[in-house]
Amino acid sequence: MTTLIIGASEQPQRYSNMAALRLMEAGYPILMLGKQEGAVNGQPIYRELPANHAEVHTITLYVNPSHQENYKDLIFLLRPKRVIFNPGTENLPFMQALEAVGVEAFPACTLVMLSIGQF
Repeated sequence: MTTLIIGASEQPQRYSNMAALRLMEAGYPILMLGKQEGAVNGQPIYRELPANHAEVHTITLYVNPSHQENYKDLIFLLRPKRVIFNPGTENLPFMQALEAVGVEAFPACTLVMLSIGQF
């Protein structure tokens, strides 16, 4: 059940970084995409997904709607089971488009979901 974090950052104060650490601590396999390459706890942040990436079950977004356009084609191509729109990333038209093709899309906070056992 691989989770793709879009908007990943090496900066510890970023919520995407906190989510990556919490997901790893909870045993979830992750992939990370960011505008800059780097790493979180030894896991690489890619600018583009590697060709041999695992199947993606969940995508958790940490990019605001104005930058989501850069990832839409990839998200539709990956056809995850669900896309989590973290606070500040809510995008109703995009959520509706995902739902129309059978992808569960909803606003939520990955960190809260993990803390209450609802991830």
